[in-house]
Amino acid sequence: MRCLYRIITMVCLGSAMLPWCVQGGDANVAAMSAAEAAEHKARNYFTDLEVIDQNGKQLRFYTDVLQGRVVLINFIFTNCLDACPMMTQRLIQTRKLLVESVKDDIWFVSISIDPERDTPEAMKAFARKQGADLSRWIFLTGKKENLDQIVTRLGQYTEEIEAHSTLMLAGNDRTRHWTRVMPMVPPDGVAQQLRALAEETPG
Repeated sequence: MRCLYRIITMVCLGSAMLPWCVQGGDANVAAMSAAEAAEHKARNYFTDLEVIDQNGKQLRFYTDVLQGRVVLINFIFTNCLDACPMMTQRLIQTRKLLVESVKDDIWFVSISIDPERDTPEAMKAFARKQGADLSRWIFLTGKKENLDQIVTRLGQYTEEIEAHSTLMLAGNDRTRHWTRVMPMVPPDGVAQQLRALAEETPG
């Protein structure tokens, strides 16, 4: 099965600060501190739906995967023969180029867009075959309805699995700064973007 290269227009994520798509009259938010309100909005936006990592561990998407972290997110399916392995290899190169001062602060997150076939075992086998360093790399699958909702929120949903986007997302949850990472950016360029995000401090 072959992946087609296609960049899908982002629905809500901007190229700088994340413009929260869920606005409105949550009365509880008014009583929160600025930090608490930002966390509340982030959790509502990204969702805290249950997902499963490559080890079969159940996680909450925002609380356990994104909260307080600098992350690079990409989208894969394990039956892919070209684009997904190629992008995974590029991310492995990117990880090797990260400077030691920020390397352990950055997490890679690969999200399945074919969760009905991408079992935790399949995700782990894919990761091992590619040689991914799993100490800071999470491969996520789970219930199709949960993954579809998460991928939709991230602006990457497509009904045609083979035509999924190779666009990546990078963000620092602590500063609420999210950006698109185009697939043609070389590994050293991605590493520089991640370092800049990791070195940011909340304003």
